[in-house]
Amino acid sequence: MTTVSSRKKIWGWYFFDWASQPFNTLLLTFIFGPYFAQTATAALVDGGMGLEAAKAQAQAYWGYGLTIAGISIAILAPILGAVADSTGKRMPWIWFFSALYFIGSGALWWTAPQDFSVIWALFFFGVGLIGMEFATIFTNSYLPELAPDPSERGKISGSGWGFGYIGGVLALMIMVLLFQAGPNGLTMLALEPLFGLDPATQADTRIVGPLTALWYAVFMIPFFLYIRDTPNPNAEKYKVGKALADLSRTLKKLPRHPSLLAYLGSSMFYRDALNGMYTFGGIYALGVLNWSIIDIGIFGILAALSGAVFCWIGGRVDRAIGPMPVIVSCCVILIATACLIISLTPTSAFGFTVPEGSALPDIMFYIAGALIGAAGGALQASSRNMLTRQGDPDRMTEAFGLYALSGKATSFLAPALIAIASDLTGSQRLGITPVVGLFIIGLILLAWVKPNGDFAK
Repeated sequence: MTTVSSRKKIWGWYFFDWASQPFNTLLLTFIFGPYFAQTATAALVDGGMGLEAAKAQAQAYWGYGLTIAGISIAILAPILGAVADSTGKRMPWIWFFSALYFIGSGALWWTAPQDFSVIWALFFFGVGLIGMEFATIFTNSYLPELAPDPSERGKISGSGWGFGYIGGVLALMIMVLLFQAGPNGLTMLALEPLFGLDPATQADTRIVGPLTALWYAVFMIPFFLYIRDTPNPNAEKYKVGKALADLSRTLKKLPRHPSLLAYLGSSMFYRDALNGMYTFGGIYALGVLNWSIIDIGIFGILAALSGAVFCWIGGRVDRAIGPMPVIVSCCVILIATACLIISLTPTSAFGFTVPEGSALPDIMFYIAGALIGAAGGALQASSRNMLTRQGDPDRMTEAFGLYALSGKATSFLAPALIAIASDLTGSQRLGITPVVGLFIIGLILLAWVKPNGDFAK
């Protein structure tokens, strides 16, 4: 077998972030999420519901759909991680979940308004989301092998995340420049949508699903070319029972590793809050500030660009002083940003009324987007590196499975709380308030986390 250089392995690993980021950028946050909310709202209004109530109900549907997907991931993530560690094989799982990513994303083409089904739209999206999340679990577990020196992992993680953000930006620019039509029926380049896509059937928006699937298929090629499973002389056949026994032992030993336990708890809350901001940001702009999908796309480009820059900066800071200060600073910034967002309406900012037609609320939301991109990107990159310091080096895939479990055990919490708050208040704006509390809980739990973990030699 041809030996693959360390540089090629690192770049191959980077390309997973590049390939997979458009799911978050195009589908979860800036294009399909708002499209789902817009289309579901229209269907509810046609059914006789008032506009504001319909907007809140559509946001609630989105939240409940993500809740179901999150519970599925939470249940399976640590089990599959344990299986991968026991067998030494991660690549077959990445192939399988990549197929789910491709199928789920591509199927979103069949969500036209004329025969729109909330259930099928959420089902297809959920399949793609499950594929993306599980592929991420297994690819993240390669990080310690790419950098045996822990001090270098922050730089690699940050650079990979930043590279992924650039991919997300490029994919989003392609979408808004060449496909997504504005009110005048033309794209931002004043062109008709490519391939004669008809805005009347929202084909110019629905193409985001196949575009995301194709992007992933093409740009995963370097990953599959350069990343290899390390041969494990103690590898076993796929035995779920053995994997469950290993996982059970790991969970029983968690109390003996208080730093790992505290970190899993902390990241469980602050990552859930961040995902809530990502997931509902575009829907919030659509429903509260009355933005169009193309406006949200521009907002997404700004957020992703700031994310790319600050992932790179955060990775360098991480390498210099470790991931803990980066994580704390980002959580504080995101708490302040969430409070800013909640204060915004088309006629007010920070609780003060602004003149009708004022651009201040829109400007402040753009600033909030840049802050979310910057702090959110750096937070995720340093969190991934922090896990490599907290987990058992000999059970790293399982550690990332537990990390996914901690992220997904309550991944339904932010969507569910937002959905419930939206239902109870009948307000999209007030529905976002739970994320502030989740960030605060995560920040408090960091007090019990050792910067180098319990396994440090």
